[in-house]
Amino acid sequence: MKPAASILVVDDDAELAKTLREFLEQEEYSAEVAFSAAEALAIQEQNPHLAIALVDLIMPVTDGLSLMEELHRRNPDMPVLVMTGYATIETAVEAIKRGAEDYLTKPFDYDAIRKKIARLMEVFELRERVAQLEANLACCPSFETFVYVSPLMQRVVERARSVAATDAPVLILGETGTGKEMLARAIHASGRRCRGPFLPVNCGALPRELVESELFGVRRGAFTGAYADAPGVFSAASGGTVFLDEIGEMPKEAQVKLLRVLQDKELRPLGGTKTVRADVRVISATNRPLADLRAVHLREDFYYRIATVIVEVPPLRTRREDVLVLARHFTNRLSRRYGREIALAGGSLELLLRYSFPGNVRELENLFESCAAVSRDDPQLIAEKDLKPLLSAGVPVPSAAGDQALSMEELERVAVGRALRVCQGNRTKAASLLGISRDTLYRKIKQFGLGV
Repeated sequence: MKPAASILVVDDDAELAKTLREFLEQEEYSAEVAFSAAEALAIQEQNPHLAIALVDLIMPVTDGLSLMEELHRRNPDMPVLVMTGYATIETAVEAIKRGAEDYLTKPFDYDAIRKKIARLMEVFELRERVAQLEANLACCPSFETFVYVSPLMQRVVERARSVAATDAPVLILGETGTGKEMLARAIHASGRRCRGPFLPVNCGALPRELVESELFGVRRGAFTGAYADAPGVFSAASGGTVFLDEIGEMPKEAQVKLLRVLQDKELRPLGGTKTVRADVRVISATNRPLADLRAVHLREDFYYRIATVIVEVPPLRTRREDVLVLARHFTNRLSRRYGREIALAGGSLELLLRYSFPGNVRELENLFESCAAVSRDDPQLIAEKDLKPLLSAGVPVPSAAGDQALSMEELERVAVGRALRVCQGNRTKAASLLGISRDTLYRKIKQFGLGV
């Protein structure tokens, strides 16, 4: 079992360090105390799972800023709060210039410490969650590649995972950029056809006059220019999966011909006289509303053939808690790609949480890619001023109702409550769903008064 994250307190004033540790333990954090830089470095070596360090600025032998730089050399991601009784603008600026996350003045304002620690611990836990998801991605493809913590996406993945074990046709609904093709690939990779091909077809990009030959193939001499037999998508995907993207754009005359493939698992190439076995699974997707799809774009008999199971991917604006882990996931990936540290500055996440994301996850990813591509800063902090011009071409961030208008604290409360309801009060499962430790979940339940 993974050890609980700890907070390191470094101060040569033993009484003050003890008082601070007791305060942190009352807040249900695990805390370790060092009275010198040497002790602090020894603790870090023994416990690489330190989440935050609180370091006194003035200490004998090695001062707090020098210790902070050594702590960062060993673990660049660990935030350090410097503590000082000599608070001046100059010392604060110097500390932050040299890498401090923030500073605390003595005598302490414990309410301020509580808020700062809670914010930093949330970031730490999100980073741990992303690291876990990326480790899953490296060793286990398929559904483990999805980055989410929301109950909405949990239900989507569970439904898709269940249907993956069958050959039932699946219709995936969702707005542009929600990851419909990624979900289709996961269903394919987790089913018995995983060793077969996965062939995507954009129905909206197929020329109307070539739909039949593209899908079912063509025999030599079927039309001018057909100098040889050519397999269609369904023959090429034998033993695997055909993914019909934007299925609502398929002409109705092609839908009639595709019915035979879906019903009898047979097709006849254009210009052919014999049928050919079509051993494929069909997964379809559309960004159109279901009612519109059925009433206008699809034949009724065709709809029932492709929609044995319907999986709907929710838009990003309805699962804001996923913005938290997705943002960290994308910045981590860009850091590896560009070979430099890329992260979100304070306030940027608040801006993203208020934004409606009409382009969904794809838009979020492109935002970070755009910011990283035009910068050479190392480290690079993506700030609000970098993001605002990219949000729907500068359109002001909407002020929406419901979850959209919640503060960070309210959002967290809602997320914890939803997870507990989804997991029927099972706190271990709820903690796993939220991507936090059980200890943190217990603390959040107490903080928000969510006894169940």
